[in-house]
Amino acid sequence: MGVRELMEKIRGNPLEKMKARELREEEIRLKNQLERVRKGIDDNEKEKKKKFREGIGADLFKKRMLVQEIGALDMEAKLKLRTFTTAHRQLRFVKNFLIVKNYEQQLKDVGLWKKLTAIPQANLEGFLIRISLDGKEFDEVLNELNKPFEMDVAEIGEEMAEEEKKMLESWAQVEAGALEPEKAESELSIDRELQEEEI
Repeated sequence: MGVRELMEKIRGNPLEKMKARELREEEIRLKNQLERVRKGIDDNEKEKKKKFREGIGADLFKKRMLVQEIGALDMEAKLKLRTFTTAHRQLRFVKNFLIVKNYEQQLKDVGLWKKLTAIPQANLEGFLIRISLDGKEFDEVLNELNKPFEMDVAEIGEEMAEEEKKMLESWAQVEAGALEPEKAESELSIDRELQEEEI
C-alpha cells in the first residue's frame, strides 16, 4: 500500500486515525523499494560505463551508435531517479508522521496537536514531506513543526544534443590521453544526482 493509498484510507483527520503499526509497515516497504531502485540505477551506471569504454578508439559511426545507447540508458536512469526521489519523499513523510504520532501526548500537552489536526490532509502531507524530524529530540521536533518552510524542486533533464557533444568530447580527451577513462565515466554518471538527492 502506497502513501497516497494510506492517506486515502483514512478520510478526515489522519493524525487521529493512523496507526503506528501501519506507518512502520509502510516505512519498511518504502526502504525496500528505495533499495531496489538504487540497485537499478547502479546497474544502469555500470552499463553506461561499459558502453563508454566500447567507444574509446572506435570509429565515429560506432561512437554515434553508442551515444544513442548511452542516452537511452541515461533516460532510463533518470526515470529511476524520479522514482527514487518520489519514494524518498514518501519515506520522509512516513518517518515524520511516525515521529509526530510517537510524540502525540507531548504535542497535545503543548497545544500543537490541535493545530496539526486542523491542517487539511493534502497540506499535512506536503508539510510532513518538506521537513525532517528524524533523529531529533522533542524540542527540535516542536521547533520544526512550528517553523515556516520552503522547498525547491529541481527539474531533471537536458537535451540529447548537449549530451552527445559532451560524450564525444570525453571520448576525444580519453583517446588523446588528456583524461582518464574513470574520470570521464564519473562525469557521465547519474550517481552525482543520486548522492545529492540522498543529502
